[in-house]
Amino acid sequence: MTSQHYFEPQPKAAHRPGLVRVVLPDVYLELATDSGVFSPGRLDPGTRLLLERAPAPPPAGDLLDLGCGYGPIACVLAARSPGATVWAVDVNERALGLCARNAEAAGLRNVRVAAPDDPAIPGRFAGIWSNPPVRIGKAPLHDLLRGWLSRLAPGAGASLVMGRNLGADSLHAWLEQEGWSVTRLAARSGYRLLQVSPTIPERTRGDSR
Repeated sequence: MTSQHYFEPQPKAAHRPGLVRVVLPDVYLELATDSGVFSPGRLDPGTRLLLERAPAPPPAGDLLDLGCGYGPIACVLAARSPGATVWAVDVNERALGLCARNAEAAGLRNVRVAAPDDPAIPGRFAGIWSNPPVRIGKAPLHDLLRGWLSRLAPGAGASLVMGRNLGADSLHAWLEQEGWSVTRLAARSGYRLLQVSPTIPERTRGDSR
């Protein structure tokens, strides 16, 4: 039941510390977890698909892990691109604390954890990676993605992973209706990995003048 509330700023679930090992061909991490955050008992299979099949992060620039949880995506991005700054953003304060500690323990000094309204977050990103918080509801999720995808720098893209049973295919269609180019990069175990990029010049997006 506590996993249903991972998107709350202050989870009420009693603490239950744990450990998740992220084992990839190029990265090995041991990450502390706790109850009240997303998938605390294992690396979520959607997140694993993203980490294994999404395009490599650029070597420099500001990168965004949207809905970072305890930090598997942020920490892998930071390890793969030590010259980049990885912004790990989440509303969940417990998750942010875990992500910060995990990055520090792994020696990843290029991770910055932040709440969504933190003024230090840059206005443009060289890439976005996310296993988005589907359970906040369709309308809030659409609002969330509209806001953050609009902050992609020219030429940048976003890698999003979602379960088919949670609406991955309808999200794909909605993103295209919103004017984004969407490619399904991979599908496995009921998950879809989508690559999202602009289809129109940024200056015209949402500009009715």
